[in-house]
Amino acid sequence: METLIAHPKNEEQATALKAVMKVLKIDYESEDRPYNPEFVEKVIKGVNSRKSGKPGKIIDAKAMWK
Repeated sequence: METLIAHPKNEEQATALKAVMKVLKIDYESEDRPYNPEFVEKVIKGVNSRKSGKPGKIIDAKAMWK
């Protein structure tokens, strides 16, 4: 069989898709991960570093767009 991946735009669409699949007795998996775990880990590490008093990284704003 083939695998179908749906991308509902809102909670209403997600609920409707789940209801249709339940009625048709189609097994499905739901994954609720809005952010990449590696990204979240980097953000938390940065926040904890700032809270502990470590200086942040200085970025030249003019050079950033080159």
